[in-house]
Amino acid sequence: MKQILMILVFGAFLFTSKTQAQNYDNAVGVRLGWGFGGTIKHFFDDSKAVEGIVQFGGLYSHYSQITGLFQVHKPLDDVAPGLQWYFGRGGFVGLFSGVFSPYSTRIGIACNIGLDYAFDDIPLNVSLDWVPGIALVGFGSSFGAGTAGGLAVRYIF
Repeated sequence: MKQILMILVFGAFLFTSKTQAQNYDNAVGVRLGWGFGGTIKHFFDDSKAVEGIVQFGGLYSHYSQITGLFQVHKPLDDVAPGLQWYFGRGGFVGLFSGVFSPYSTRIGIACNIGLDYAFDDIPLNVSLDWVPGIALVGFGSSFGAGTAGGLAVRYIF
């Protein structure tokens, strides 16, 4: 995982031909949190975006999950140019297995809130967020807030 992150960051430094300010159109990268995975984000305009997250992990349980979120971004230019906060909602589908449970499909709703920063001189984006969800179908159908945070590093294209 460290090698993938290093390649992603190194690759971002090689492709600095266009300058990115606070807004960007597309970005793809890795996401670390409770588990690891990938993320892709697409902006429809300056404030509306969709994000897809694929996540894998677990020490005492195993899961793989796909989450889709619609987000509204608000600039924080007074704090730092390129910094935005965002909130959104969406849903997830995943497979879950605990220590004492067989594999089960989980389907639910999710929301998120976070900070998003796009560097000005390199095509790199970093975000930190919280994505709590409620599983409506499947084992462990409940509110999940403790394992839902993550740090994403993305290449802007």
